Amino acid sequence: MLKKFKIFSGVSLRSLAFVFAGFFVFFLFAAFSLFAYNKLSAQNAADKSARDTANGGSELSESAEGETLLGTEFFLSDRSGLQSQGAVVPAADSPISEAFAGQGGYDMSAGMYGSTRDLQSFLPEPAVWAQAVQNAGVYPELTYTSYRIRKGDMIGVIAERFGLTQDTLISINNIRQTRRIQIGDYIKVPSMPGILYTTKKDGETAASVAEKYQVSAQKTAAVNHLHEQGSLAAGTSLFVPDAFMDWVTRQEINGDLFRRPLRARYYVSSNFGWRRSPFTGKRTFHNGVDMASPAWTPVYAALAGTVTAAGFHSVYGNYVIVAHHSGYRTLYGHMVGIKARKGQSVDTRTVLGWVGTTGLSTGPHLHFSVFKYGSAVNPVSLWN
Repeated sequence: MLKKFKIFSGVSLRSLAFVFAGFFVFFLFAAFSLFAYNKLSAQNAADKSARDTANGGSELSESAEGETLLGTEFFLSDRSGLQSQGAVVPAADSPISEAFAGQGGYDMSAGMYGSTRDLQSFLPEPAVWAQAVQNAGVYPELTYTSYRIRKGDMIGVIAERFGLTQDTLISINNIRQTRRIQIGDYIKVPSMPGILYTTKKDGETAASVAEKYQVSAQKTAAVNHLHEQGSLAAGTSLFVPDAFMDWVTRQEINGDLFRRPLRARYYVSSNFGWRRSPFTGKRTFHNGVDMASPAWTPVYAALAGTVTAAGFHSVYGNYVIVAHHSGYRTLYGHMVGIKARKGQSVDTRTVLGWVGTTGLSTGPHLHFSVFKYGSAVNPVSLWN
């Protein structure tokens, strides 16, 4: 009898037995693993179904995850959909989702949750995103750019070019006279319309300032990174979005507050400011402008108001003083005759008197002065 039985070109039967035994053990292990995997998957599915039922069928079971979806944690200020930690955040309750609906935005549903796709593909067009943020009650950041004045530029034209108001550029750049801006000057241009406001006393708040200008307290606080009711110290500057300057201030800065008191031809024989007196030769301050014109030229009120004084003065000769709003008073001197009377209400069509050379005068002219709360102001900067 042979000691070894050789088959398949010298392969022994003992070797074949080892091979078959190895395959048997492998298949047995694979079958057991598959059975365990299927059982575990079934258990996970059952657990997930139970959780979904408990959470109302939504996979967004954590409020923190719902808020950070697409990076919206910063933008969602209206969190009415978040009833408590762990509350459901349905897509329909999200103001961002509502704004995106029908505008090409990505549906913020559980179907995209956990996707590895590029986040950029989820974001809508910039205009849609901006509208969504506004709809959500959140406001954009206030930023500034610089603009260089070019030939032909006017404040109003520049403001319109940037979608702002004249008031905004005047306020932000502290412009005192718009006619004084020059080619080559640089001005700051904010990203939204509004004006700067400086608190007058301690205790003012973003809400109280917004109420003063009849604008949104929420927006005012958000743009300045303040709490609506947070107390501010006197001298605090804040940007008040959508606010306007008062009419008088705007007219002052634009040089449109007063009308010229002479409608006939004239020339300025002496300007406002320091000068050498034609009578004493000493350096004195001239608190108005001298407007040389023929005698008996009509003198009109430069602004509506009430005559508070009319008579004769040793220096100003026949004169009239008119009180106006906002602390302004105007003086008209050296007239040959006076028509207005004390207590009379006047407007820019009212003749106060006529050009003359009464009082301390070197020839027919009108001395015209403007005072604001008792301080002399250059009339040329205020009239059109």
